Amino acid sequence: MPQDLPSAPDLPLAGLRVLALEHAVAAPIATRQLADLGAEVIKIERPGVGDFARGYDGAVRGMSSFFVWLNRGKKSLTLDVKKPEAAEILSRLVGATDVLVQNWAPGATERLGLSYQALAPRHPGLILCDISGYGEGGPYAGRKAYDLLIQAEAGLMSVTGTPEIPARAGISAADIATGMYVSSGILGALVRRGHSGAGAHLQVAMLDAMAEWLGNSLYHAAYGEGPPERRASSHPGLAPYGVHRTADGQVIFGIQNDREWPAFCASVLLRPELAADPRFATNIARVRNREAMTGAIEAAFAGLSSAIVTERLEAAGIANGRMNDAREVWDHPQLRARDRWREVGTPVGPVRAMLPPVSFGDVEAVMGDVPALGAHTDSVLAGLGYGPAQIEAFRAAGVV
Repeated sequence: MPQDLPSAPDLPLAGLRVLALEHAVAAPIATRQLADLGAEVIKIERPGVGDFARGYDGAVRGMSSFFVWLNRGKKSLTLDVKKPEAAEILSRLVGATDVLVQNWAPGATERLGLSYQALAPRHPGLILCDISGYGEGGPYAGRKAYDLLIQAEAGLMSVTGTPEIPARAGISAADIATGMYVSSGILGALVRRGHSGAGAHLQVAMLDAMAEWLGNSLYHAAYGEGPPERRASSHPGLAPYGVHRTADGQVIFGIQNDREWPAFCASVLLRPELAADPRFATNIARVRNREAMTGAIEAAFAGLSSAIVTERLEAAGIANGRMNDAREVWDHPQLRARDRWREVGTPVGPVRAMLPPVSFGDVEAVMGDVPALGAHTDSVLAGLGYGPAQIEAFRAAGVV
């Protein structure tokens, strides 16, 4: 394993090297989490083009918002893996790597000799994670898989949207779910390797990750009354839970147990008698009589401002929130008060970046810079033992 990495000893993954054969979202969000925890992440990018997520938009002063979000703290190494000279470079990289993560097209890494079966005999401690759309085997194994398609195939769109129109979740939910399982699986494999010295072959399919997130909906469909209904901004299995109209707008709140219902009726609606109404006394009853319940709630709110209703909800201990857009979250007072923002460098100047959700009490995440395409090619190759003349020859041949 690599011995020459820059190291901050207090960071959980300091001294570990990750080789990322990645593009788009699912793998990059996983490896960025590893970089945040102190790992050295070397990202392989195509010369002159790079990860195609670099071109998704130009929202961050001409840079892609996706790329800035997903790739801070990584080293960018340009390499044309189809060139014969790239094989030796990849071999040296793998020999100095703890974790290899890839989400290239099915079969791409196998053709390069980078399958776990090919690498494990020479590198028994290597942890390799293959990310795919539908997993190995089965009738869908070779199909292309984009976030939208997996949201549809795994049923997320069936429970998202209005009753009339299914909708894609507004974020890359399938990609993000996959990346979270990738990072947690890698951390588990590293713990096991610490005990046994053994590497691991991890496989994460986007379909599996997204279907796992549909867990309660799947059980509801199989053992309950069929697939859950799409409820737009409310909840198919809880009531009241969602958006309700007031005299001047709307409020968002939720009741998750039957203990809260009497307090809500007495202190928010000022109608304590509703607590004992058999149509509303339990959550199951409220879901079945949702329309009547919503009518009673909004009738009580009809003469009240959203501010007054929110004050009553807070006083009664009923969970509530605001309908923020992305700009309002960017300026959220709670994030600001808890100092959740840092500055990171990019090729177009410093930008704000949010600290990872998991905070260690004794050390802060790395929050490294977003790399320019190929910014670390020379330094990475030099670290692998290549001299300036060799590196220049690689560049002249279009290898890097």
